[in-house]
Amino acid sequence: MATLALSLAQRHALTEAAVRLQREFDGTFNLETIQRYLDDSLERLSGAVYLDYVSLLAERFARERLTAIAQMEGLLVSDTPTVLFLCVHNAGRSQMASGWLRHLAGDRVQVLSGGSAPAETINPSAVEAMAEKGIDITDQYPKPWTDETVGVADVIVSMGCGDACPVLPGKRYLDWELEDPAGKGVDSVRQIRDDIEQRVRRLMDELGVETADA
Repeated sequence: MATLALSLAQRHALTEAAVRLQREFDGTFNLETIQRYLDDSLERLSGAVYLDYVSLLAERFARERLTAIAQMEGLLVSDTPTVLFLCVHNAGRSQMASGWLRHLAGDRVQVLSGGSAPAETINPSAVEAMAEKGIDITDQYPKPWTDETVGVADVIVSMGCGDACPVLPGKRYLDWELEDPAGKGVDSVRQIRDDIEQRVRRLMDELGVETADA
């Protein structure tokens, strides 16, 4: 079990999460595997400030990782391209890029994100800037990239994580040189947000993905 000190309510929530995940991945993964990834996901999020919601976030993180493993092993077949956005803190640039791609592509692209040194919380200026465009990223949370999310990605977009970003053969890599929004006000982040939007739209064109309302 993860070393994070949990309340009885949180432990109960984790037990319920394991049951839900077992139901979702019935015939794909056994309970032992599910529990292992749930515990590991909890441990990897132990530095976040969302402690009141850590059980829910651990479930979401574990689901994302288990889905990636199932796809890599051919247990879950999908012809939807997967794009992974990486930056240092997974709090600003990669979250805005993910928000744009989800907004524009809908379910036509599987969107993942991660950081080499995840922050404790999403950049509030990034949240505000995206909200101005009608895109809500308040349900997102900083998390590390994992072997599973890197392995399943068709396209890996790095944004300033440098040598810390993983490199695997057979992947398409893009390096977007973007100013880090950390510590900046929303006036400055708007420019980064708009730059990211144009880059995401070009990426969609290259992938042959139409906008969700097209």
